[in-house]
Amino acid sequence: MQSFRTVLEDLNNPVVEKDILDLGQKIQLFHEGKIDEEKFRSLRLARGVYGQRQPGVQMIRIKIPFGRLTTQQLLRIADVADEFSDGNLHATTRQDIQIHYVSLDRTPELWAKLEQDKITLREACGNTVRNVTASAKAGIDPNEPFDVSPYAQTVFEYFLRNPVCQEMGRKFKIAFSSSETDTAFTFIHDLGFIPKLKTDEAGNEQRGFKVMLGGGLGAIPHLAKLTMEFLPEDQLIPFTEAVLRVFDRYGERSRRQKARLKFLVQELGLEKVLELAKEERKALPYQNYTIDRDILPAVTPPAYLNGSTPQVTIQDQKTYDNWLATNVFEQKQAGFYGVFIKLPLGNMNTTTARKLAKIVQNYAADDIRVTITQNYLLKYVRKESLPVLFTELDALGLAQPGYDGVADITACPGTDTCNLGISSSTGITRALEQVINTEYPDLIHNQNIKIKISGCPNSCGQHTLATIGFHGSSVKTKDKLVLPALQVLLGGGVAGDGEGLVAEKVIKVPSKRGTEVLRVLLADYEQNQLDGEYYPDYYRRLGKMYFYQLLKPLANLENLEKEDYLDWGHNDPFEVVKAVGECAGVIIDLVATLVYETEEKYQTAQEAFQQKAYADAIYHAYNTFINGAKALLLAEDVKTNAQITVMRKFEEHFGNEPTLAFAASGGFKAHVLQMKQHEPTVEFAQEYIQKAGEFLANIKAYRAQQLNTDSSTLNPVNL
Repeated sequence: MQSFRTVLEDLNNPVVEKDILDLGQKIQLFHEGKIDEEKFRSLRLARGVYGQRQPGVQMIRIKIPFGRLTTQQLLRIADVADEFSDGNLHATTRQDIQIHYVSLDRTPELWAKLEQDKITLREACGNTVRNVTASAKAGIDPNEPFDVSPYAQTVFEYFLRNPVCQEMGRKFKIAFSSSETDTAFTFIHDLGFIPKLKTDEAGNEQRGFKVMLGGGLGAIPHLAKLTMEFLPEDQLIPFTEAVLRVFDRYGERSRRQKARLKFLVQELGLEKVLELAKEERKALPYQNYTIDRDILPAVTPPAYLNGSTPQVTIQDQKTYDNWLATNVFEQKQAGFYGVFIKLPLGNMNTTTARKLAKIVQNYAADDIRVTITQNYLLKYVRKESLPVLFTELDALGLAQPGYDGVADITACPGTDTCNLGISSSTGITRALEQVINTEYPDLIHNQNIKIKISGCPNSCGQHTLATIGFHGSSVKTKDKLVLPALQVLLGGGVAGDGEGLVAEKVIKVPSKRGTEVLRVLLADYEQNQLDGEYYPDYYRRLGKMYFYQLLKPLANLENLEKEDYLDWGHNDPFEVVKAVGECAGVIIDLVATLVYETEEKYQTAQEAFQQKAYADAIYHAYNTFINGAKALLLAEDVKTNAQITVMRKFEEHFGNEPTLAFAASGGFKAHVLQMKQHEPTVEFAQEYIQKAGEFLANIKAYRAQQLNTDSSTLNPVNL
């Protein structure tokens, strides 16, 4: 077996090697008690290592930019899942792949092996720019103005390890839709981009994007606001970086539930946020950024030529016809077809994954896409290959018709593995899909109704944009016994071109009655809908109270049965497990780790300067000031909620300290924010970093005086 060190050396990537070794070192320091548990949690989350409901093991989130996978990468992930996990690959609504039950101590080795095929864990979780998502059809969508895949890849690469977005107040999500159909749901993202074409005065065609800003789901959903109708493609990176800088500087950091961009937009207003973003432009490393449209390898159609595809006899013509109708579409490239693979709960075992890779190599392009509906998409399948492809997929259980239909339910893992799960989302999903498949088989063609389920209010299963949504909850009986429950939400959906509909909470019912809720809703819709009326329109025509009264009998707790006290898939009495969730990172304010972190940021600023990455060096130096100031404020028990507040309160509390005040520069805040007012030149970077180093030395001396010790002896344990 290849050793861990040998694997790292073979990567031939010093940046990645350092990152992985650093994770290993931090794990060791954590075990030795030299890094606080909360700080360590923040660090590992930014490296894709997520705490699991089961003690002693981790969930690993593998970052798959816009869901694009080669067969070799799929095989690599399967090998890693077998070696380190339980052999299951879980596709997420952000086009990631998750594996579970991994030992913390083995995560550096796991990461190194993934990197052999250029697969990363970096910034898959935590307070970072999360996986950049995009429409799975991008590149083959008959309705797309142009392929957004290179743009999504560019954004992913540019912001990976970017100092601007390493320790923000919360996560930041970016999506690219391939067309106005908006299948990437741009309206629920911090930044959403929809491709547009424009003709200039000279008659030249220009590429750009409609920009949506400030969206998000969670317990308090917000629809994104239209920011501009046309952002030229060379402004994509500068605009995104400017917005990220504003979020990093002004975003909430103490009240976790208010620490998303949507709340900053709500507090300041869209115009103010855009004004602040404009103020950041001068300091950006690029005023224009040319997108390499050829950043991704050219897609090669499958090797089989006309007449050479194996011939098969379809055994179940009805299922095949349904599969063609619901899972297959003609690409914009003549003669080729896209084929969706419907995965129940987004899960695939490694044995199936390896066989799927072989099928793709024979009949499709080497460009698999994980979809935001937790499915897979195969591209460039020839028409004559469809029968044999169906046959081979069917043998693996991967040819189930009904992609993106009523029975294709999106669901997060919920209480199976997540600390935040309240009641089972996977159990009710299986039950609902069985009801649809057995009692309403004709609905597999219906793509009007979307069912989405989360195990808690945080909407990882996207229940707040569902036509019929559920999220896990609990209810108390009059005897104060606790039952597993489902909050029912209705009326969400995609309106198109950046507009969406948020589902409304209607009523809460015991979980075991979820199947009956579905039956009642489907029967009511079938009987009372107007001709051609979509469900969201039907819901709004009749109104929330109509559906409340319709479902009210199912919420009655006076007629409980024994099974109502049990959750789906469980035989033990139900109880609400209260644990710390990690889906959004944590807020860490410990003096010991903050000063240590300040030193790290200063060292990183020096390294970036040596590499001539002057904008990055300046931003690392900026964080040296912020972290150092925050450490001293914490030592005085002064609470802060944003970086801009750190600067203001530092002046208030330390403005009379000669070594800390920066009086000659107009005060601490004015001095620190010089970084916004200068272009990132070598001269300014050198001066700014030097001042950051002096500030670091001064805060250490000040802290040493507080502790009555020598500053040279300070370390993360005794600060």
